[in-house]
Amino acid sequence: MNSIVGTYECKVDAKGRLLLPAPLKKQLTHSLQDGFVLKRSVFQPCLELYPMQEWNLMMQKINNLNRFVKKNNDFIRRFTAGVKVVEIDNLGRLLIPKDLVVFASVSKDLVLSSAVNIIEIWDKDLYEKSIDDSVIDFADLAEDVMGNVNDDDGIS
Repeated sequence: MNSIVGTYECKVDAKGRLLLPAPLKKQLTHSLQDGFVLKRSVFQPCLELYPMQEWNLMMQKINNLNRFVKKNNDFIRRFTAGVKVVEIDNLGRLLIPKDLVVFASVSKDLVLSSAVNIIEIWDKDLYEKSIDDSVIDFADLAEDVMGNVNDDDGIS
């Protein structure tokens, strides 16, 4: 699957349904038939929406872990906690299960943010706080993470 691009704001209704923005739905056209997996994020108070193809790739990696190593077994249990298979209906709506609504503190306003090959689903206020967090200096973070990455042509 190609990278998913964009950050979109939308609303969730009282039943926990969100209407995918048209540009995002268009990017997911090839994944609509296979469905999606919705799960808790490991590091943030948000949800992660995996196209089934991406989820299957992740599960191949997870399945290579030795379950007789306690740390691995604990990780697998926590990584898959609250995982749900979800579909996008004919109207382009996605139902967020109640336990995941509670986990991500989902209110009325949401932000759908691309994270390379998955989509993060955030409560808008929590999303704004996470990107505005002054504790982390983004320039330093960018240098630490990407500073030593070079393309084949030597240009980073």
